[in-house]
Amino acid sequence: MLKISEAVMSERDVTLRLDGQVTDRWLDVLRKSCDVMLSAGGRLTLDLGHVSFADADGIALLRSLVDREVRLLNASPFLAEQMRRTT
Repeated sequence: MLKISEAVMSERDVTLRLDGQVTDRWLDVLRKSCDVMLSAGGRLTLDLGHVSFADADGIALLRSLVDREVRLLNASPFLAEQMRRTT
C-alpha cells in the first residue's frame, strides 16, 4: 500500500509525503499525483521518510522524477543507495 499526503508549503512549493511501498501496483497513482503538481508549475518535493520499500520500477520512477527536478527528502540509506546505482 502507498499513502500519499499533500503538504502545501507555499503557493508554489508542495511536498508529498509517501507512506508505504513504492511498487508497481502504486506507480500510476504516484506518477499522476506528481504530474498534477508539476503541471501547475510549482516545485515538488517527495518526503520518503516513511517509505519501507521500493521495487525496481519504483526506483526508476523516482529517478525519472529527479530528472524532472523533483527533490527527494529523508530516503532511508538503503533507498538512497538504490537511487545512486545505475541500471
